[in-house]
Amino acid sequence: MNFVECHEEPIHIPGYIQSFGYLIGIDAESHSITFFSKNIEDIFKIENIELLFDKKLTDFPEVFGSVINSDIYKSLPEFTRRDNETFFDKIFLEDKQYHLSAFRSKGNIFLELEKVIVNPNKQISNKYDNFYIVENDQEIWDQLLNILSKIVNYDRMMVYKFMMDGSGKVVAEKTNDNLESYLGLHYPESDIPIQARELYLKKRKRIFSNVHAETVPLLSKTHENIDLTYSTSRGMSPVHGQYIKNSGASSSFSVSIIIDDYLWGLVTCQNSEPKHIDLEDRVQAGIFTALASNAYSSFKSKNELNYRLELNDRASRLKAEFLKYNSLFDSLIENKAEIRNFLDADGMAVIAEEKIVTDGTTPDVSAIERITKWAHENTEDSIYLSRSFLRDFGKELDLDNKSAGVVIYFVERSKNNLLIWFRKEFDEHIDWAGNPEKKIETIYQNGEQKQMFSPRTSFKIFTEDIKGNSKRWNSRNVVALQSVRDLILETSHKNYNTIKRLNDELKKVNEELDSFSYTISHDLGTPLTVMKLNAQMLLKTLNDESEKSKNKINSIIEEIDNMAEMMHDVLQLSRAKHSEIQLESLETYQTIEKIIENAKITFGTPDSEVVIKDCPEVLADKTMLHQAFLNIINNAIKYSSQQEKPRVEIEGTEEGDHVIYRISDNGIGIPQENKHKMFKIFNRMDNAKKFKGNGVGLSIVHRIMKRIGGNVDYESSKEGTTFILTFKKP
Repeated sequence: MNFVECHEEPIHIPGYIQSFGYLIGIDAESHSITFFSKNIEDIFKIENIELLFDKKLTDFPEVFGSVINSDIYKSLPEFTRRDNETFFDKIFLEDKQYHLSAFRSKGNIFLELEKVIVNPNKQISNKYDNFYIVENDQEIWDQLLNILSKIVNYDRMMVYKFMMDGSGKVVAEKTNDNLESYLGLHYPESDIPIQARELYLKKRKRIFSNVHAETVPLLSKTHENIDLTYSTSRGMSPVHGQYIKNSGASSSFSVSIIIDDYLWGLVTCQNSEPKHIDLEDRVQAGIFTALASNAYSSFKSKNELNYRLELNDRASRLKAEFLKYNSLFDSLIENKAEIRNFLDADGMAVIAEEKIVTDGTTPDVSAIERITKWAHENTEDSIYLSRSFLRDFGKELDLDNKSAGVVIYFVERSKNNLLIWFRKEFDEHIDWAGNPEKKIETIYQNGEQKQMFSPRTSFKIFTEDIKGNSKRWNSRNVVALQSVRDLILETSHKNYNTIKRLNDELKKVNEELDSFSYTISHDLGTPLTVMKLNAQMLLKTLNDESEKSKNKINSIIEEIDNMAEMMHDVLQLSRAKHSEIQLESLETYQTIEKIIENAKITFGTPDSEVVIKDCPEVLADKTMLHQAFLNIINNAIKYSSQQEKPRVEIEGTEEGDHVIYRISDNGIGIPQENKHKMFKIFNRMDNAKKFKGNGVGLSIVHRIMKRIGGNVDYESSKEGTTFILTFKKP
């Protein structure tokens, strides 16, 4: 027993046609007969239909004379140059008029016939221009059904719109008392599966005159599966036939609604009794449907244009607001309410690194952090959109109804800069035309037993409550999101150019300052030396009684020394930035030991306890390594010198690809409020004023460590400070 899914049913090759039609297939090149429907013997006088195979219609002029003499057959090569293009004609067979249509498909020419049916009740409307002067799209479809009712007049006539997931909804309807209303009801995707939708896109008018009538088999000696995709009389599948019967109808007619080459929906007509519509009336129904489709497309395009113009105006105003601020983050924060409204969201969050700022109705900060972490781990694109986020991930992320729908936009993923829009849970109810759950039944087809999904036996309203969804993010929301994204990119580009310009200016100023630093350090050294020597000579000439004058001259000499030291440090800072470096594997113990000995003498602290532990080799420049340790160790000994038991500890450890030295002291510590300016030049802490210094040493260390590919940091408390020097491992 075979199991056949609805979407797998080969509905384009049923092997039979409906009884209203008559079909002859001829080879496109030789024009020899290759297949035909068995019922052609009902309208053509043929003694033995088996004799038709591999012959031409022209071999039987007495039988097919009316077809042979038709305008279509006389110009058959011209009419069948392109595949799937249908042409129509009319012929008489024994005083009865028939429609004759011809088209070419897959190497065969299909000749189809059906009786002409005169409709005395048909009323032709001239109001098709009204399609283009409507106030809303609903009016277009209502007008279309009113017009079609005067042409085909079925008991139930509907406009059926396809949803994004393939399901559908009846958005307009015109009925009489014979069949119940289906207006507003939804239909599952399986009612019109994907291969059926593909056929509706190719063959835009489809009629089933009588679902209770016997089908007519196709006869062929060479073709097992004849593709009837473009055939007017193609037979319906058993499942579809049963579906129509279950709906209370005996006949159906549909016209595809095509908008921008996309199957937007169907005009679907059903009748309680068998009913056949003349070919010309079906064609006219198709023309009016195409007019309505074009009017709908024009109406939507006009509305979309107006929306885009309004959106552009809003974006221009928002851009003006963005330009008032120096940073993108500030622009987003100050305009968060307007950005939220761009997407008609209930709330939004601006996340910049570790900062989260919200507007409107949003989940709490911890939930936003969980969503952010989820987005980093589970998305790759810069934009993620979902209306079922709560339903899909609510339990996993412990979310509430404020985050049923989300739109996530990564401004810069590496820096954790993103925007999240939120929509609350929407109390959604869908009225289905019957229970949409599939049921399986066994059928017999061509002597073979098959299991197939059974169409619903009842179309009584079945209401489904759906939890965990928000209102849909529609195409306009996506356009608005793109507008916000473009504005952010434009602002980021502007900020980038501004920062680049400022950096270029700063680089120029820094070069000038470095040149000036070198000049004052070098050229002013000689005048300072002369000043100091003169002061010292003057000091020697004073008598012992001139104590007050001696103090003043000593003060001058001390300030000259301070100035000389400051100029020396400034010169070292400049050299740390520009001097040539040579990285090599260096031992540190002897360097550290010598620096400690000199520091104890310099600061007059021979009793300072300095503990040197492991000192692994580092990758550095020899001169710069000395300068870095000199400044850090000098600071440690200096700032701990006034403690009762001054102590400094130095230890190096290997950690992965790095060597980390920690220089700890029990000195005065660094106040937390000074942390942001610790490595800036000429910065001195408030609690360090009583110690000699100029605030250049740590700037030198910071610049040195960056140049040799390392880093400097610190940890501090009231009990002392630990400076951390990170070197590359040799």
